[in-house]
Amino acid sequence: MGEVVAARRPAALVAAVLLALEAAGVLLLNWILSIVVDRQQMSLAGLRPGAMSTGAWAGGAVLALFLLCCAALLAYGALRDRAPGRLARIALICCAVVQGVVGALSVGLVGWPAFAAMAVPLALLVFALIAYGDQAPEPTGRPAEGPTRDGAPA
Repeated sequence: MGEVVAARRPAALVAAVLLALEAAGVLLLNWILSIVVDRQQMSLAGLRPGAMSTGAWAGGAVLALFLLCCAALLAYGALRDRAPGRLARIALICCAVVQGVVGALSVGLVGWPAFAAMAVPLALLVFALIAYGDQAPEPTGRPAEGPTRDGAPA
């Protein structure tokens, strides 16, 4: 168990860096896609090329922002060495699901090396979630359950 505790902070920090790099890559890729769609005057089912270009750019920006938020959550948790809260854990689980789906799609579109590149952040993200999973939650300020000072139940 000591190895897990010693490795969880570096794993969370490395996962945060990889997610930030991935956010930059997603943003760059969608920017290039929007330029290509706009210059080629491509259309899908009658949509204007300008709308498709804007949609590609906006979709990439939203995904990059989500990845950056997850990277910030991981970095914050790693620097404090505390388990993420409930909402942060949900966001990180959603990020892991997105990583898995994009990794699975990348096998068919790009190949196995791309899948391996997507699997590394996924593995670190899942490891960070599991390694911090056994920590007790932070105190909420409410009195503890159990007997009071005089021995009477609370």
